[in-house]
Amino acid sequence: MERIALIGFGEAGAAFAEDADWRSRACAYDLKTDDAASRAAKLSDYQAAGVAAALSAREALDGAQVIFCLVTADQALGAAQAAAVTAGALWLDCNSVAPETKRAAAQAVEAAGGRYVDVAVMSPVRPARRGVPLLLSGPHAEDAAAALRTLGFAKVRVVDGPVGAASSIKMIRSVMVKGLEALSAECALAAEAAGVRDEVLASLDASWREESWTTRFDYNLDRMLVHGTRRAAEMEEVVKTLEALGTGAAMSRGTVERQRALGRLGVSPPDGLDAKLAEIGKHI
Repeated sequence: MERIALIGFGEAGAAFAEDADWRSRACAYDLKTDDAASRAAKLSDYQAAGVAAALSAREALDGAQVIFCLVTADQALGAAQAAAVTAGALWLDCNSVAPETKRAAAQAVEAAGGRYVDVAVMSPVRPARRGVPLLLSGPHAEDAAAALRTLGFAKVRVVDGPVGAASSIKMIRSVMVKGLEALSAECALAAEAAGVRDEVLASLDASWREESWTTRFDYNLDRMLVHGTRRAAEMEEVVKTLEALGTGAAMSRGTVERQRALGRLGVSPPDGLDAKLAEIGKHI
């Protein structure tokens, strides 16, 4: 039976280990065990998940054939560069980092004799656990997909392309997903402070259209190319409104810049998303 290492043991590591009941097959290490203030709590986490505790990354990696790297984004490259992996071991980099960061991590892991795989975790790990959708890319993606399915991961898909392809999908998708979260906060806080929350929400409900994202992107780009300069001026007034309320206007200030940039292109929008993106691409 293959030995499993978990480098980084936060929410994702615990969710996978608890669900899988890996027990003696798995060994976990987290930086928090290096800190006397957090060591006891982290050791308790290992015990609760039923995995062996390691007091160093080297100890966790010793003899492991499948390695889940689940650290924080700022630690992902350092973890790969410091890894002492077993020859041929699969290094599953599940961290939410830029494609460039993953390519640098891949160079380090491959130089150490491991097989690096770009893994994008495409939804929260709880409650899905091993049912979370995973996208894999890179030269060892097919081998990693087989290993993950053997370990009980139910939604594994290999995407074409080198290391960085899977993380590109995740990172660029986050522009919309996390951007909408931030816009929601900016809008809701301002509406509440102005005492108009119910009216704003009702207006949004009335204007929201059920359509594909392809259709939405096509429509939105059309409006920005035609009316971006005017809308930028209107959004500057939105910024003044939010600043007067004191609720913050960071997202709206960014909207001013993006609307103005596209409006100033002076492009007559062609039909279709493909054509619009191609035309905009000529000017940026």
